[in-house]
Amino acid sequence: MDITQAAVFLAITAFIAFATYLHCRGKRGTGSGDEKDYFLANGGLAWYFVAGSITLTNLSTDQLVSMNGNQMLLVAWWEFAAVVGLFILAFVFLPVYYKNNCTTTTELLQKKYGDKHIRALISLLFLAGNLFIFLPAILYGGSKFFLSMLGMDQGIENLMLFSVVLALVGAAYAIFGGLRAVAVSDTYSGVLILSLALVVVFLALKAIDFDLSGIPAERLTLIGDNDSDIPWHTLLTGMIFIQTFYWSTNQTITQRAMASPSVGEAQKGVMAAAGIRLLIVPLIVVVPGIVSYKLFGDVPQDGAYGMIVAEVLPLWLSGAFAAALFAAVLTTFNSILNASAALYVCDMHEAYVGKAKSVGRLGAIVSIVMSLFALALVPFFASQESLINTVQELYGLLSMPILSAFIVGLAFKGVEARASMVGVVTGVVFYGFWAAPLDWVIALRGAAMEAIGGGSLLNVHYIHWMACTLLLAVFTSLFINRAVFGNSARLAFGSHEAASVQ
Repeated sequence: MDITQAAVFLAITAFIAFATYLHCRGKRGTGSGDEKDYFLANGGLAWYFVAGSITLTNLSTDQLVSMNGNQMLLVAWWEFAAVVGLFILAFVFLPVYYKNNCTTTTELLQKKYGDKHIRALISLLFLAGNLFIFLPAILYGGSKFFLSMLGMDQGIENLMLFSVVLALVGAAYAIFGGLRAVAVSDTYSGVLILSLALVVVFLALKAIDFDLSGIPAERLTLIGDNDSDIPWHTLLTGMIFIQTFYWSTNQTITQRAMASPSVGEAQKGVMAAAGIRLLIVPLIVVVPGIVSYKLFGDVPQDGAYGMIVAEVLPLWLSGAFAAALFAAVLTTFNSILNASAALYVCDMHEAYVGKAKSVGRLGAIVSIVMSLFALALVPFFASQESLINTVQELYGLLSMPILSAFIVGLAFKGVEARASMVGVVTGVVFYGFWAAPLDWVIALRGAAMEAIGGGSLLNVHYIHWMACTLLLAVFTSLFINRAVFGNSARLAFGSHEAASVQ
C-alpha cells in the first residue's frame, strides 16, 4: 500500500470510530444486565440509523465483491427481490414484533407457540448459520478484496492475516459498543461507501467510454436460462421466500428495525432502506463487474471488483475506498456478532441456565468464541468458485425450515410447538439431501438418483428446492400436529391473532 493510500485509509477509519464514540458516549444504560439497552439500543434508533444500519449490515463483501465477481447483470435480481422482502418486514412482521415487545425475532415464536424449546431450536439454527456460513464468508470476502486491490499474493497465509485483523476490530465494536455503536458506525460508513461505490461505477463506465459492446449477451440479460445462476422461473418460487426469511425473520437484520422508539419510526427506516436497495445497490453490485469483463476478461474466484477498483480510482481515492469497504466488512461482521449474542443470551442462556449477571460480559464471550470459529472456516470459503452462490446454497439448509416455524406460528392457531419442530428438522434433512453443496452429500445424492433412475431431479435448481422445502416443512408440521398430537390447526386470519399479523 502506497503511503498516500495508507494515510487516507487510517484517517477515515479513525474518523468513523471517533464519530461513533462521540455519538454513543454517555448513552449506554447504567444496567449492564439490560438486554434492551445492549441489544436494542434502548429503543433509541432514529429512522435514518435504522436505514443506514440495515443497508450496510447487508451491503458488504458478499455483495460488492462476490456479486461483481459473477461479472453479469443477472445477479441484480437478488437486490430487486430484496425490496419486496423489506416491504414484508415493514408492514407484516414489524407490527407483530412491536406488539409483542420482542427483543429477538425468536421471542415471537415462544409467545405464539407458548413453548421456550422452539425458540431455542430456531436460535440454534440461526447461530449455526452465522457461525458456519456468514461470519467466515465475510472475513474471506473482505480479505479477498484487499489482496486483489493491492495486487498482493492471495495465498491462504495472507487471507488469514487480513481475516484476523478484520475479526479483531469487528469484534471490538460489537463487544464494547452494543447495538447503538454498531448502528451508528453502520450509518456513517454507509454514506461513505455508497458514495464511493457510485464513483467506481461512473469511472468504470468512463474507462470503456460507456460502451458495453463486445460483452456477451448472456452477461447483460436479466432473463436467466435454465443453466444460469438465477433461472427466470426461480423468481416465481423460492426467491420470494428467501427474501421474506432474510429481511423479516433474520435477527441480524430485524434487530435494527426493532430498536426504534415506535413501529412508525422503524417503518420509515425500512422504507428508506428499500429505496436505497432499489435505486443504488443494483448499480454498484453489477456494473463494475460487467465492465471488468470487458477490461480483463473472465476473472476467476471473485477477484474482479478489487481489480476494477485498483484500475479506475486515483491513488488517494483508493485509500478512501479501502477504508469504506473496511468499515462495511466490520459493520456486517459486528452486526452478526451482536445479533448472535442476543440470540444466545436471551433465547438460550436465560432460558436454560439463568439470568445473566452481565449481559455485556456474556455477549463478549459469545462474540470472541464465534470469531475464533469463523477464522477457522475461512479456508473452506477460499476454495469455493463463487462466494454468493455458496452462501445462498448453504443457507438453504436453515432458512426455509426456520421460515416454516414463523409461517405456521403466525398463520395458524392450535399448533403444538413440537409438531412445528418436527417440521423444521424435516425441512433441514430434505434440503440437505436435495440441494446442499457439500461433496459427500453430492456423491450420496448422485448415487441414490442413479439407483432409482431419477437423474433429472439432479438438475432442479436449489432455489426451487427451497420452495419445496418450505412447503414440506409447513405440511409436516400440520400433519404431525393432527396425526400425533390430535390437534386441529385453524387459520388465524380474521381472528385477534390475525389482526396482530396484519
